Amino acid sequence: MPTHKKVLRVLLCLLLALVLVLGGYVAYVFLSWYRVEDNLALEPFSLSAASETAVPQDTPLKLVSCNVGFGAYSADYSFFMDGGTESRARSADAVRENLTGIMGAVQAESPDLLLVQEVDTDGTRSWHVDELALLQELLNGVFRNGTFAQNYDSPYLFWPPTSPHGANKAGLAVFSRWPITSALRRSLPIEEGFMKLVDLDRCYSVQRIPVEGTDKELVLYNLHLSAYTSDGTIANDQLEMLFGDMLAEYQAGNWCLAGGDFNKDLIGDAGASFGVSGPDYTWAQPIPPELVPEGLAVLAPFDPENPVPSCRNADRPYGPDDFCVTVDGFIASDNIAVTDVSVIDTGFQWSDHNPVSLVFSLS
Repeated sequence: MPTHKKVLRVLLCLLLALVLVLGGYVAYVFLSWYRVEDNLALEPFSLSAASETAVPQDTPLKLVSCNVGFGAYSADYSFFMDGGTESRARSADAVRENLTGIMGAVQAESPDLLLVQEVDTDGTRSWHVDELALLQELLNGVFRNGTFAQNYDSPYLFWPPTSPHGANKAGLAVFSRWPITSALRRSLPIEEGFMKLVDLDRCYSVQRIPVEGTDKELVLYNLHLSAYTSDGTIANDQLEMLFGDMLAEYQAGNWCLAGGDFNKDLIGDAGASFGVSGPDYTWAQPIPPELVPEGLAVLAPFDPENPVPSCRNADRPYGPDDFCVTVDGFIASDNIAVTDVSVIDTGFQWSDHNPVSLVFSLS
């Protein structure tokens, strides 16, 4: 057989092998992908702090929400899905350092309730540090109990090729000074097709906490809405579901609070608010006012005299001219009196998000 035909045959065999490998990998990714069931009961876990048995009325209380960015985002970190270069935390020690640092800032606020997003329980990107166990260790003696709702369990993603993002499992954690008597995981609508592989198995968790002197409850929601989608309106569908759920609880006489990462521009014009400009991100759009039903209010942490954003775009190490936006905030029912909504300025030292806080009382 002529030499050039042998070379051609070898090349064709190599090409066929590559196609089979890629096809097999694509099949593995799609076959491995699944959604956690809707209306899944969550089992609260216990911590050692003693507390009252019910939330008091007409007493100032504090709720803090914090996206910890799976423990990777120090101020000099950039993330490949935002246009940066890194796909994993730099080390297991870096994960522990970042989580310890941001929880120190949170504890300094003396919160009564804490909502945490992007908590890895086992991930390539976080060096297999069990971040829920670490949070429980750091917060033991501060809170009475908590819950965890999984919203991410991805198959192994071989991208970027030099340092793949890998396989990762993560979720939403809640911590409370008062007993959470029951909790539920609700599955949110998500985008279909290929984009479902790069977004999360989105959900919110619902915690029920007794209120002193009544047979009603404080219904507390932890949320993390969609970001990496081709259609930014998917978060509107998610909000409509959440609003409907909260409104039904409010009309039943309960107090309703939600907090977390909306992946929406809660101020309405981030560029003008923080004196920086950025591209037209589909995920950072304002919430259409007509979506918010009567009886509920979206609360954005913003001080015009001292504007501090809650989130930076992680396409490069953080600098004063970087695009920033406030996507972390709260929703409250009208029977909750709110006296302060603010951003806890950490300078993005331990996460690409600053924690946000809400001071409130049950009217």
